[in-house]
Amino acid sequence: QVQLVESGGGLVQPGGSLRLSCAASGSFASIGTMGWYRQAPGKQRELVAVITTGFNTNYADSVKGRFTISRDNAKNTNYLQMNSLKPEDTAVYYCNAWSNAKLYWGQGTQVTVSS
Repeated sequence: QVQLVESGGGLVQPGGSLRLSCAASGSFASIGTMGWYRQAPGKQRELVAVITTGFNTNYADSVKGRFTISRDNAKNTNYLQMNSLKPEDTAVYYCNAWSNAKLYWGQGTQVTVSS
């Protein structure tokens, strides 16, 4: 079993920055690809960014050039650096991770971009 704990969300003004963290814990051999999704009120959950164990990354077009995903394999943790935040980035952000062919999700952290 894998538990994912997100942190770093909060309220930020437009143009500001936040860094989200997602730490995996529990009993597992290894953590594979990790990612971030988000869900705004009344909308479907959407991909934000993913990163493989080999540090290959993929981003949603809406965040390219503003968000950066990274990971520390030794700590089983990934990070989402979010810069130049916009009101439309407001959502609950969820971390996920693959381990032993199973996908795990965190509880989510709220990000609100507002003046």
